[in-house]
Amino acid sequence: MGIRTRYLKVFRSSRLVFGAAGLLSTFILTSSIAALAYSQSPKPWTDPSPHKVSFITVDKDVRLEVLDWGGKGKPVVLLAGAGATAHVFDDFALQLRKQYHVYGITRRGFGSSDYAGSDYSADRLGNDVVAVLDALKLNKPVLVGHSLGGMELSSVASRYPDRVAGLVYLEAAYQYAFDNGKSPSPSELGGNPPRPAEPAAPDLVSFAAFSNWNVRNFGFSPPESELRQLRETNPDGSVGKRRVPQAAGKLRLANTKYSTMPVRALVIFALPRSVAPWVAAADATTQQAAKTFTEAETALVERQAKVIEEAVPTARVIRIANGNHLVFLSNQAEVLREINAFISRL
Repeated sequence: MGIRTRYLKVFRSSRLVFGAAGLLSTFILTSSIAALAYSQSPKPWTDPSPHKVSFITVDKDVRLEVLDWGGKGKPVVLLAGAGATAHVFDDFALQLRKQYHVYGITRRGFGSSDYAGSDYSADRLGNDVVAVLDALKLNKPVLVGHSLGGMELSSVASRYPDRVAGLVYLEAAYQYAFDNGKSPSPSELGGNPPRPAEPAAPDLVSFAAFSNWNVRNFGFSPPESELRQLRETNPDGSVGKRRVPQAAGKLRLANTKYSTMPVRALVIFALPRSVAPWVAAADATTQQAAKTFTEAETALVERQAKVIEEAVPTARVIRIANGNHLVFLSNQAEVLREINAFISRL
């Protein structure tokens, strides 16, 4: 499915027309061309998510984008992983709001949230979360963090355990969120995993096509609203170049060690790791490299899960088989079931 660009060629007559009649004809022709060109331009995209968008001041010259999907019941606040925005939860939040009042926060320096300075420590970001809770007057919400969001969960809970009812770590309880000296280091993996080929031109003719590319290669796709946060939109509606967040490279992952979970926690890991669909079509060498990396990653994540089980008996550690790091997208139904069960026991 593609977008065809139509070109309108206007040729000048070999005879020049003078006078009022000529000027009127030229005006009509020009207006018609402009109207036709306007009618053929892509319609502005509108985010279909029913969330309300607001900006909350958390520091001098820093306002954070906060999404409110509504809902009734206990407040639940969603924190995205590194590089992502709160829009990555646009689909997931709609399932949660059936039982809870759901909010999402885009951290400073990413998406539409303001960027300021170089202090991107765990506790600085944790303070931002607390400032949003204060502004929204939320009483003991459940904080749900994906990936790097686990660092903010641990920061808030370790310093203000009375402010939250519970924590949900979605593939988020790694060394930056819990390290009692026994946590394995990601450096043990020895490099980055194999990746599929970059999307080809047909995969970028629209965001719908780009979403389909993600599904084919990974088995799922982030919401279109998040894809538009990650990539620019060309004038013809096609997918443009990657956006580079202002805070890229500023996050300080190892500045503070969190060795306890003083608030009741649900810790979800994707174990064993799944092999992405794109690998099946890759050459034999790439397939073997992907298999080797997946096995090593599964072993490392399992070690981290056991460390938490042994050190934090109050934490409920869950393994969801054949999941992706974006487990709330790859295994949404299972994640929702575990979150609902956890919150019902708080």
